Amino acid sequence: MYKFASAALVFFLVLSCKEGAKEVAGQEGSLYEISTEKWPKKAVLDPKVDAIIKDWPEFLAMDGRFDALYTVANKEDLRLTIDNIIEEQEVLEKSTYPKEFDTPQIKSRQKVFKTYALKVKGDLYYYLDPGASVNELIDSYNKLRQQFNAVVSHTFDAQLILDGE
Repeated sequence: MYKFASAALVFFLVLSCKEGAKEVAGQEGSLYEISTEKWPKKAVLDPKVDAIIKDWPEFLAMDGRFDALYTVANKEDLRLTIDNIIEEQEVLEKSTYPKEFDTPQIKSRQKVFKTYALKVKGDLYYYLDPGASVNELIDSYNKLRQQFNAVVSHTFDAQLILDGE
């Protein structure tokens, strides 16, 4: 009787482990797919900004890499796209900024953007869900673009205050 009970127990254990493995495999396949429809859209630049950045190839290259973010279909695509964004961002950091955008405000926004790109890369490395980090990355990029818009629409002349003294 003891042998029969042991054999039945082993049989049920093998059966239950096999079914669990199928469920996990099915879930892993869906974890690799990424839906980009819910991601925020890229902020629109002011035409004055477009006129300035058209002569800034490093920013245009990074902007193009960022656009590729919306075409990813799975985590491997996202990993490659994030690596490319980080590369282009590092090139952009070392580039010569247009004089209008060579300000601490722009550079700090750019550092925040890089931080979130590295956060997405970390999530992918540790097999975490990168959804929230990607939203933060897009939000930080939009804030960088909005800062460009703020700089060109800023009409305050500091010389007026200095002349009043």
